[in-house]
Amino acid sequence: MNFSFPAASLLALVLANPVVAAAEHDHQHQAASSTSRVTAASSQGTVKKVDKAAGKITIKHGPLANLGMPPMTMAFRAGDPAMLDQVKAGDAVSFTADNVGDALTVTAIELAK
Repeated sequence: MNFSFPAASLLALVLANPVVAAAEHDHQHQAASSTSRVTAASSQGTVKKVDKAAGKITIKHGPLANLGMPPMTMAFRAGDPAMLDQVKAGDAVSFTADNVGDALTVTAIELAK
């Protein structure tokens, strides 16, 4: 086959697109499955408030080393709304937070052991 440069570029884009879509799907699947897995970058804290309507959880936490944050009490967006059903005010938790789309987000949480 003899393609001109624009046609070859378009063909490459079309052929690569399913790969990109599959990679995005895999990333979303990993993010969703990580809600029950707390990583080595986890922090300890106590749930102060769960706001299901706003999709937020307030946690009094220790240092967040991966974010360079000192201990404090703050509200985080829940990466997965289902995690808000796993905890209640007063629960001691291990959690991982990250900056996702310019919002501090809990990406994994579990009751402390």
